[in-house]
Amino acid sequence: MNEVIRILVADDHAIVLEGLNSLINTQADMEIVGHARDGVEVVLKASTLKPDVILLDLVMPGKDGIQVISELRREAPRARVLVLTGFAENYRVFQAIRAGATGYLLKETAPNAILEAIRTVYEGKAVLDPTVAFRVVRNLNDRWNDQWPAGEALTERELEVVKLVAQGLSNQEIAEVLEVSERTIGSHVSHILDKLHLTNRTQLALYALREGLASLDMA
Repeated sequence: MNEVIRILVADDHAIVLEGLNSLINTQADMEIVGHARDGVEVVLKASTLKPDVILLDLVMPGKDGIQVISELRREAPRARVLVLTGFAENYRVFQAIRAGATGYLLKETAPNAILEAIRTVYEGKAVLDPTVAFRVVRNLNDRWNDQWPAGEALTERELEVVKLVAQGLSNQEIAEVLEVSERTIGSHVSHILDKLHLTNRTQLALYALREGLASLDMA
């Protein structure tokens, strides 16, 4: 990867911030551009610093993490939000993803896995902590109907794209599989999200699981 990933770290615990600083600063392809210790500060700094990835704790002073994610979609729409929290409850995961988070990890995640997740969400791919993934999918049917309205029917080609997105492939990789241009795949993904009233590829991966288009073994 040639680009340097610009990261905003948002957590109100000094020990967590110090640990993430030490971890990320060892990586040649990553740079911490700022820190935030409360929800209001996250939004303000994200809008001015324009990070690529925001590592976000869900519980901080000033503003609820779910509200922060929603506001970041407006104030820093290009930033990918990777939740890094100590809470594994299903409703928190669904709220975060519905609000626009690209990934959801627990703070007990291994350091190397956190680094890989940062690179993954930077590429626009979904990351869901494996310790909560199975419980989330078990409750998917009940939660889905409450969280997202039904969308328009997808074409056969769009269903192919959804399956490949759920497998974690990038637009470029999908384009190679389907033998079309990357721009065409980008257009397909955009139309699919509009049709299904979804925000990002993480939500789309959950849609694929809900509809039986993918399994956890594939995703």
